[in-house]
Amino acid sequence: MNATIFSLALLASPSLVEVSDKVPELKVEALCKATSETDKAMGLALPQSFSDCMRDETTAQQQLGEIWAATKLTVRDVCEGEATSGGSQSYVDLLTCIQMTGVAPATTAAPALRGASKNRSRQ
Repeated sequence: MNATIFSLALLASPSLVEVSDKVPELKVEALCKATSETDKAMGLALPQSFSDCMRDETTAQQQLGEIWAATKLTVRDVCEGEATSGGSQSYVDLLTCIQMTGVAPATTAAPALRGASKNRSRQ
């Protein structure tokens, strides 16, 4: 019985509510590695290096930190789903999705980031 009361108290804890106001932690390293290897295998004239990809992803993560709490929960949920679909995860995709909804604060400019975005070949 005490475990049930503790569980209920934990669910009502304010700290659990605050977590949603933080940018999700995405695992972009594997995708950046794969992206870099794919670019090299394709013989691209300017293949994206792992370090460049990680820099872009880190920059996008920082920009998300500035707008995340001000972004509607429904937009965050939809965009997070898109940015993590298919097993790949990208802060660049998450940031781009939020910016494309038109609800991101006007102070953030659209990034010229490639990162590990699934849509990077369209740029």
